[in-house]
Amino acid sequence: MYGKAFAPEYQGSLGELSVNTSLEEVLEKALEERRRADAGGGGAASAHAGLAVAEASRRLGRVEEAEQAWKDSYRAARGAGDQGAMAWAVWSGGTLARQRGALPLARRRLALAAELAERGGDVVARGYSLAGLAETGRIQGDYPAVAALHEKLLAEARRRGEARHTVWALEGIAQMHRGTGSFDTALALFEEAAGIAGAAGDDRGRAWALRGIADVRSARGETDPALALLSEAERICREIQLVSALAYNLKMRGNVLYRAGRYPEAEECYTEALREFRAMDEPRGKALSGLGLTKARARQGRAAGRTAADLDELEVALVGIGLQHARAMIERARAELGIVSGGPGTSAADTAPVR
Repeated sequence: MYGKAFAPEYQGSLGELSVNTSLEEVLEKALEERRRADAGGGGAASAHAGLAVAEASRRLGRVEEAEQAWKDSYRAARGAGDQGAMAWAVWSGGTLARQRGALPLARRRLALAAELAERGGDVVARGYSLAGLAETGRIQGDYPAVAALHEKLLAEARRRGEARHTVWALEGIAQMHRGTGSFDTALALFEEAAGIAGAAGDDRGRAWALRGIADVRSARGETDPALALLSEAERICREIQLVSALAYNLKMRGNVLYRAGRYPEAEECYTEALREFRAMDEPRGKALSGLGLTKARARQGRAAGRTAADLDELEVALVGIGLQHARAMIERARAELGIVSGGPGTSAADTAPVR
């Protein structure tokens, strides 16, 4: 039995905010509370407010503001001798590093956050930090290293009845199954996550789950149902201003349209997603959208030499981010499009969509 989803990153006087409070509202209240706390001498209250500022800014795509806010939160927590608050600040910094494509840095920060949380006796902060480590490893494609951690965190979340973390873990495990071609298992996990998130009032988790369901159904050729699911996820993202999630949702719409052979529409979606990711300085999103855009343009007759050059550049960018499967991803795209590095190649049989 799961209770209602809650947002432990909103602390102190901001604890009444829900996971679905609009991010602009969170930011406004957090900034006001931070000013009040700083005027009163800072300490833990400043750290709590700074954490909320950091997280709202990060999710709104305002990465420079988020970077400064988590560091300010950490300094306030350290000044107060509050290791739990220090852990939350470093967790936020690690999550931001992952969003910005600095995956090795994200792992270092999140490992430190888990250590601080353990020393400070903050079980929830430690759980979030370990979850962040697991997610970072999964994004890097290091499934063997993080699969067991995902399962462990899922079991703990189920035992405690924590809906939000259960949803997160289910979605992460589902992504790994989807990545290895186990579509039936992935779909079942995404659907379970969507159901738990809906019952618990976790709109953010439900939006990500709907995106996952759409991805799997699209891969099975169910284009119209997938697009409808993405429209519902987009509505949720817009309501609570999930800027990064909205951009990934748009990129996924491009994937669905590409798989359906609707290349001009896919190009339009990828172009818009690329614009959004550039605005928030999110390298992974930029590279993945760029890959989709390159493929969609190639399918519409773009010169093979230009396509080959773009794929070479994207390979460098994706490897630089730290994705272990980057070269394999680009090689699949080259094979699909009949391209070899540096110029046109011969046709190839591998037509698996690149995510």
